[in-house]
Amino acid sequence: MKKRILLLAGGQSGEHEVSLMSARSVLSALPRDQFDVTPVVISKQGRWLPPTETQRALESGEAPTGGDLVLHRAASAEGYDAVFPLLHGPMGEDGTVQGLLTLAGIPFVGSGVLGSAVSMDKVMTKQVLASAGIPQVAWALAVRREWQTQPDTVRERAAALGYPLFVKPANLGSSVGISKVARPEDLDGAMTLAFSLDRRVILEAMTAHKPREVEVGILGNDAPIASPVGELRFDADFYDYETKYTEGRASMHIPAPLSAEVAEQIRTLALRAFRALDCAGLARVDFFYVEETGELLLNEVNTMPGFTTTSMYPKLFEAAGLNYSALVTRLVELALEDR
Repeated sequence: MKKRILLLAGGQSGEHEVSLMSARSVLSALPRDQFDVTPVVISKQGRWLPPTETQRALESGEAPTGGDLVLHRAASAEGYDAVFPLLHGPMGEDGTVQGLLTLAGIPFVGSGVLGSAVSMDKVMTKQVLASAGIPQVAWALAVRREWQTQPDTVRERAAALGYPLFVKPANLGSSVGISKVARPEDLDGAMTLAFSLDRRVILEAMTAHKPREVEVGILGNDAPIASPVGELRFDADFYDYETKYTEGRASMHIPAPLSAEVAEQIRTLALRAFRALDCAGLARVDFFYVEETGELLLNEVNTMPGFTTTSMYPKLFEAAGLNYSALVTRLVELALEDR
């Protein structure tokens, strides 16, 4: 008997359109003889769209605006064997939807509430990884109220990290609101931007040498496996939103041209991070590799990475011999496992 799958896409984050692209790929790849898939697009206003509007949104690549904001109803997912919450960023990848589905008692693809929430929040990720002994760049936290009342304290923290540095909202994905700050006089503008998007902001030191950006995919629940390592190359100062989503601005190299020893070290650290953060199903773990010093520094853990057929995560597992259709099938199987 076919398994009934509810595929959620869109959502209220800045990665709404990316989610719709991912959903189209997954829809066409899940084997029809095994699964009966129903897509539901969530609009940017939080509406769960009916079938006609969902189809229109998937075809056009953008959900309609306007309409009443309705409460997310667990009943919307009743009668399904599993849910594939193909939602990126806040209100989708951060434990909110995962909590809804957990309350409803419906299995779903990906990490649970804890793994999703901790991995989405950059500050919590760093604190957990530090406790697990996983190397990272030097960093500091600032909260909005502190910046408003004690800006000099935050400036001292930034000076201790050294310039240039990065300023990032703690709880946003897709490189939104991130600034590279070259000089102390540029800090105010970067902080204002980041605090307009989040009440907590993270300051990150830069490495002495420009690092290589390498990524590895993780697949599994309590016995996860790591993919080959891939490398992202681009000419921009850092992997900002424009570079990430403009065709031709970045290139993927799989497998990354690394020694077997370094590649294995990356895979081992990625698996340690996946377990430390209590992730499940899938994750893409991103590292900085400073070739001159041999340093490996974990940058971030993405619990619902981009999922088009040309995205890094599926390409990493394709290099491991698991094609796109087999990969999405395996993810649904992992969702149905007892965990």
